[in-house]
Amino acid sequence: MTFIELKDTTLDLPIYDVQGRSLKKKVLRMGRRNAIAEDNDGVIVVRALDNVTLRFEAGDRVGLIGHNGAGKSTLLRTMAGIYSPTQGIVTTSGKTVPLLDISLGMDDNSTGMQNIRLRGLLLGMSDAEIKAKQRAIAEFCELGDYLDLPLRTYSSGMRVRLAFAVSTAVDADILLLDEVMGVGDAAFMHKAKERLQDLHSRAEIVVLAMHANSEIRRVCNKALWMDHGRVRAFGDVEEVVAAYEATTKI
Repeated sequence: MTFIELKDTTLDLPIYDVQGRSLKKKVLRMGRRNAIAEDNDGVIVVRALDNVTLRFEAGDRVGLIGHNGAGKSTLLRTMAGIYSPTQGIVTTSGKTVPLLDISLGMDDNSTGMQNIRLRGLLLGMSDAEIKAKQRAIAEFCELGDYLDLPLRTYSSGMRVRLAFAVSTAVDADILLLDEVMGVGDAAFMHKAKERLQDLHSRAEIVVLAMHANSEIRRVCNKALWMDHGRVRAFGDVEEVVAAYEATTKI
């Protein structure tokens, strides 16, 4: 059975570059409202997640909403195992694929084809799976002969196209997705949108962070409202998004 479960999950992130007594005092004053404090070693820490208890099950399509800094990306990274919780536990059952930084693991001095393998391995693909999908990935990104050139010769748009093509070729039980940046012209954007929809349909659980509430309403059946690292509301997508929008109206 595929699921993600968090029990009393808290995450404190240390900030080591807060220097100077006046700046440090200012940060600590803010902490009375924003969960910023000083630990026993004198290091400034931010409580990024605060006692989060949740369970996602097969069939859930969950959209994360909340203001910037509410904890959406941190929650995704904690569920992906990138961050280990300070307290509490995170349990997952099923192959989890985080598409949080789609260019992670790519090497400037390697060719496009070599980077297909590097990024694929990082996403948990086997060599056999990469070889089976390599041609389709190459065709999808539409980079042609550039795939035989080092990544350092690519424009930023070409890099993103390649990374997107590899990242969305993976098979996942649990898909964790942060906002996807633009990947090219209108024709390619249409292809990319269709590919993401196919990826969503193949995964049993999808948790995604987006700034467009209309898109969350369209692709999700549930919404999770995060506020300063805490769960403000979780449930039916229309009810939660409407409640959030009511608080953001001027």
